[in-house]
Formats: sequence, C-alpha cells, structure tokens
Amino acid sequence: MTTITVQIEEAKAQALREKAKRYGLKPEQLLTASLEDLIGQPDNDFDEAARRVLSKNKELYRRLA
Repeated sequence: MTTITVQIEEAKAQALREKAKRYGLKPEQLLTASLEDLIGQPDNDFDEAARRVLSKNKELYRRLA
C-alpha cells in the first residue's frame, strides 16, 4: 500500500472530520472510499460507447430478455 500526503486548508480538514464523524468513519476512511468511488467511475469515452451499443442493440436485448 502507498501513502500519499496532501495539504488542505484547515476549514476543509474540519469539514472532512465532521462529515467522517457523521458516517462513523475516520477521515482517512472517508477519503479512501471517496477516491475508490471516483477512480471506479467509467471514463466518458467508455460511457458514451456503452450507451451507443446499448441503444443500437436495444431490440435484440429486449428479445433476449
């Protein structure tokens, strides 16, 4: 595992601590979950290609369902 250190303004650090506390998490856990969600999102190109394929094959998928 790699450790990355970032500097943020104190007001943002406080907001992070408060939000993490509301969810019953440590600030580091909330940041990790947020990063995993962000990184896990598909790229725009992939998303657009998937929409085109689904749209193009909509009738086929309906018949197969």
